[in-house]
Amino acid sequence: MDNKKHIYLGLDLGTVTLGVSISRTGIIASGYEEFRFPSCEWHIPLQEVERIVKLEKVDIIVLGLPLNMDGSESEMSQNARKFGKEIKNLFPKIKIYMQDERLSSVESNSYLIEGGISRKHRKKVVDKVAAQVILERYLERM
Repeated sequence: MDNKKHIYLGLDLGTVTLGVSISRTGIIASGYEEFRFPSCEWHIPLQEVERIVKLEKVDIIVLGLPLNMDGSESEMSQNARKFGKEIKNLFPKIKIYMQDERLSSVESNSYLIEGGISRKHRKKVVDKVAAQVILERYLERM
């Protein structure tokens, strides 16, 4: 990788939520926001990603790839890939990486439980934390 300091965006796309994380250092990721939208209306979170990319000057996006436990792809995997292609159409110069996100929500919930976060509050932030886990896994691989 070059010496340029990259801004990374981590995304956890669900059917009604988009968890977003960011890393300005390439070492540590932090939760950015959790965005809710009507079921399967992926053009809405796409607009949100567009806003964040422009605001934060993101140049690398890491999108969670929801694989089945056996590593095979699901319908949601295909939706994530389509979402990634839509982002690429908007921002052809941005690098987009797909990151296996198996068990990221389980790991996120564990962190929140260990932190003493109530069940009610966990539901509001779990996807943002899952996006953080996805981005951190990618950064650790690099």
